[in-house]
Amino acid sequence: MSLQIKPEIILQNFYICQVLYIGMTKVSSKEDIERESKRVISALYGNVSDFRVNETFQIPEKGPREAWDVQVNFMLNALKYTVDLEIQEKDGQVTNARLLDTKTPL
Repeated sequence: MSLQIKPEIILQNFYICQVLYIGMTKVSSKEDIERESKRVISALYGNVSDFRVNETFQIPEKGPREAWDVQVNFMLNALKYTVDLEIQEKDGQVTNARLLDTKTPL
């Protein structure tokens, strides 16, 4: 019995590992938040346009900051997406990504 592994699965797993490794940087400024948010959205959705950080909140609201709650908007295939990301401040890891809305712009 031989084990067959498809090359596209290896490439996909390598790409995911590469994206996670690159994200190990501290995220503390507005520029850091925008850079990491765009990187994550590109990894999840591919090539998007009209990327914009809509809202940013610190987590927790009071006390020392541990993470960022970031809401972003972008266009993909003539649809406007709104996605919520939770990005850890110390290493840039995304612990939650949630699609909030998809709509056709006017």
